[in-house]
Amino acid sequence: MAQFKTLLAASIAAAAFAGVAWAQTVVHSPPPTAATTAAVADAGRPDADKARDDNRKPAQVVAFAGVKPGQTVVELGSAGGYYTRILAKTVGPNGKVISIVGAQPPGAADRMKPLADANPNLSIVTDDMTKMANVVGQADVVWTTENYHDFHNRLDMAAFNKAMFNTLKPGGIFLVEDHAAAPGAGATVTGTLHRIEPATVQQEVTAAGFKLVRTSDLLANPADNHTGQNAEQSIRGHTDRFIFVFQKP
Repeated sequence: MAQFKTLLAASIAAAAFAGVAWAQTVVHSPPPTAATTAAVADAGRPDADKARDDNRKPAQVVAFAGVKPGQTVVELGSAGGYYTRILAKTVGPNGKVISIVGAQPPGAADRMKPLADANPNLSIVTDDMTKMANVVGQADVVWTTENYHDFHNRLDMAAFNKAMFNTLKPGGIFLVEDHAAAPGAGATVTGTLHRIEPATVQQEVTAAGFKLVRTSDLLANPADNHTGQNAEQSIRGHTDRFIFVFQKP
């Protein structure tokens, strides 16, 4: 906790220097809803996913984002579907999850098809994440976990964040959870350590028109010195991670 507060303080200073102020204090998640608790407890989840729950704390993260039954969630970077399954069960039959995949690498949509077959409220959409032409104005929530730094390595981030803004309905939420880089690192280690400085994310996302409404230290790890690549055995699954909830006015 102490290291996270140090990181937060340093990020505040860096953001203030850049003309961006941290307006919100760190807050903790409300209790998970019954729908989210049931989604995480679902017997159909793969054992490999369940084994990651202790360090990812999915019920609390979903609760912090405020995902509710009946909502439309646009998920970016679904990968193996860890959160996709939980989100689909949380929003329920009256809601929907739209998983966005790019044209590259090829085959991403095909790999997600079994998951869509098992969840009727899940659709797989191929779209350009700097345009999101197929989902403009549809989402209550845009969701990305541990991917924002990777998007930095291949996308125009100003266009990306504006596309997320346009994807959301007024009042919609953009959740970003990622591996924290050291204060002052900015976006310089997104391709090496696969981390990004929290202040950089705040500055970029708010520049698109979003307001940062809450942050959480739920996944903070004071033992992480921010110098290791996030997949290194010594820190894998236990990096210092930040969670930001942005809102479209």
